[in-house]
Amino acid sequence: MVFSVETFILIFSVIVFVGILIGKVGARFGIPALLLFLFTGMLFGVDGLGLRFEDAKMTQNIGMVALSIILFTGGMDTKMKEIRPILLPGICLSTLGVLLTTLFTGLFIYGVTNYFSPGMGVVFSLPLSLLLAATMSSTDSASVFAILRSQRVHLKENLKPMLELESGSNDPMAYMLTIVLIEYINNSSLNFGHFLLHFAFQFIVGAAVGIFLGYCAVWLINRINISNRMLYPILLLSLLFFTFSIANILQGNGYLAVYIAGIIAGNTRLQQRSAVNHFFDGITWLVQIILFLILGLLVNPHEMPEVLLLSVLVALFMMFLGRPLACHLSLLPFRKLSMKGKAFLSWVGLRGAAPIIFATYPVVNGVSEGNHIFSIVFIITLLSLLIQGMTITPVARLFKLSTPAPPEGNFMGVEMPEEMGTVMEEREVNAQMLEGGDELKKLALHEGELVILVRRKNRFIVPKGALKLHIGDILLVVSQHDLPDAPPTRASLLIERIRKNLIQNSD
Repeated sequence: MVFSVETFILIFSVIVFVGILIGKVGARFGIPALLLFLFTGMLFGVDGLGLRFEDAKMTQNIGMVALSIILFTGGMDTKMKEIRPILLPGICLSTLGVLLTTLFTGLFIYGVTNYFSPGMGVVFSLPLSLLLAATMSSTDSASVFAILRSQRVHLKENLKPMLELESGSNDPMAYMLTIVLIEYINNSSLNFGHFLLHFAFQFIVGAAVGIFLGYCAVWLINRINISNRMLYPILLLSLLFFTFSIANILQGNGYLAVYIAGIIAGNTRLQQRSAVNHFFDGITWLVQIILFLILGLLVNPHEMPEVLLLSVLVALFMMFLGRPLACHLSLLPFRKLSMKGKAFLSWVGLRGAAPIIFATYPVVNGVSEGNHIFSIVFIITLLSLLIQGMTITPVARLFKLSTPAPPEGNFMGVEMPEEMGTVMEEREVNAQMLEGGDELKKLALHEGELVILVRRKNRFIVPKGALKLHIGDILLVVSQHDLPDAPPTRASLLIERIRKNLIQNSD
């Protein structure tokens, strides 16, 4: 069926609109947004309303662009001060954990399909079994933290930053395993030494390009003078794609390169950071929605029954044996992490968009059983999101690893330009803060910090020392200790302007 441009735009806008509405309803029940967008795509697909989309190559290209943006934004959101204490265990999970998950799951697939083939519908050789396992060996972070955030759950034992680091950095490892295994299957003359050399080369080149171009991007953003501040994030987006492309041209791993570049951009001073963060938050959601909907359109549900039994067995193996065994072995040297913490990490192994994208590579490269691989990965992703995604919060509470999360978001609607060198944050008043007295002047603040505004429900209050604070008040705190060389009047004028604007807005 051929659509005009106008008709295509209309259909696409309707699909996106429906997907967002479904996602809004599902969020109330803790259902991952990814799962709902996939279902929306399937609803409009060939076995639903009849839209036929079969271009795996286009899906792969869209996924390549989307995943590079998602990983870069994830890198920007990864704070080094939070992940530094758990850097080694996180890296072990994202490298050794992915490798062991691939090995254990691949051996299971090989054994099941070769010794119980009459009921499986398909038989996989050992290389194909490992390839299938590699495509789905990485985890998805977006769905995990959307659930935790929506249900106001905070994790103990530094589990949140560890999950952020693992899920942000294990996609490159799964991608490299997938590509190398495809090359091995299509070119049987490749030996094991070449396999390891190619793998190491991709990792080293990708990391080197990401570090070098990440710092170059920050240097350029901070020194270029553009009158329109909204061009800064667009410039950074172009540098993101430049980094990804250069890494791939040099035979390195582009996904690893953009993730590292994102970490550098997120942990150094960056001109117009507010505009950059808002832009990348928005575009990341946009590419995720587009990607998930297209993946849902691409799949043909009528082909799934043939591999349904195998998919269910592999999904259960990964949830209850493969992933837990890989996690516990990878974290064996790190004894400070409790067994409950390791068990929770094992359970939060959600499959997401990346495995489905990687599953298009066997199809595009003409690997035998490529269509079956795609269908199996899609079913396993759906099962993972349904079973694991909807039980993350109950499992965290069962293991007593959850605490009420602090409020997130910008309650004042005010942001301090980073180039000022000042730090501004919002703090919610709790009972512990009022132990020394409920007056503002008795509040224990760090040296150089100033409370410039108090929000009480929908009312803004200009603070004075005698102001009595209530539990639940939001304090706007500005610190000037990071600005030793700046003229004091500059920050003072800005603070006064913020006060006046907020008081006017509250009226």
